[in-house]
Amino acid sequence: MASSTSSDLKLELITTGEKSGTWGTITNTNLQILEQAASGYIAIDVASSDVALALSNHAVSNGKNLYFKLTGTLAANRTVTMPDSAERVFIVEDATARSSNNYTLTVKTVSGTGIALPIGSKSLVYSDGTNVNKGLINKGYYTVPGAYTAVDGDQLLVDTSSGGINSSVTITLPASPAIGNEVTFIDSGNNVNSNNLTIARNGSNILGAASNLVVSVNGSAFTLVYVNATRGWAYKDKI
Repeated sequence: MASSTSSDLKLELITTGEKSGTWGTITNTNLQILEQAASGYIAIDVASSDVALALSNHAVSNGKNLYFKLTGTLAANRTVTMPDSAERVFIVEDATARSSNNYTLTVKTVSGTGIALPIGSKSLVYSDGTNVNKGLINKGYYTVPGAYTAVDGDQLLVDTSSGGINSSVTITLPASPAIGNEVTFIDSGNNVNSNNLTIARNGSNILGAASNLVVSVNGSAFTLVYVNATRGWAYKDKI
C-alpha cells in the first residue's frame, strides 16, 4: 500500500514495510513540518499583491508556519488565502501601513470567508477547513487620518483638533456586522465639541435608532458592540 497524506499539515504517512531506506529522510521532513506548525515564523510583504499560502504535500511550505507577520504599505485591498480543507490554528500580525486609510487586509480560505484584520492587531485565528474564523485578538490602536470605514476589533484614536484632522470627521461602522462585533472610539484630541465625530450606521441601527450617532462631548471614549438587528450597535463601555 502506498503512503498517504495527512489532511492538515500534509505529512507523509508511511505504511508498514514501505519506503525501505528512506524512512530517515521522510521522518526528518515530517519533523521539520511539525516544527514549523509549532513555532515557525514568517514575514510576508503584502504591499504589491495578494498572497496565496501553500500547504505542499510532504514538504516544508509557507502556509505551515505558526506566526505570520504581514508587512508593507497597502496601496489596495489585500487578501491572504489559506488552502481549503486544512484545519489550522495560527497567529497573524498586521504590521502593515496604509497609503489610504480605507484599504483592508483580509485573511480567508480560497473558497470560503475570513476576517478583516484590525490595523495593528495580533490575532489568533483558525481555519475550520471551510472558513477562517476569529479566535483571540490583541488589538492595536489606529489614529485615523480622515474619513474611515471600521472593521470589527478596531480601536480608533480620533483627533479633530488643529494638531490632527482639524475638521469634523465621519467613521463608518462595518457592513453586515455579526453579534459581538466591536469598535472602540477615543477622542484623542479632546476636541469633538468643536469638530464633531459622526459615526455612520452603514445600514444597521445605533442604540435602536436608524440614524447616525454624532459625538460632541470632549474626551469621549466608548466601545460600540453589535447586539441584534433591533438594537443594532449599543454601548459596551462609555466614558
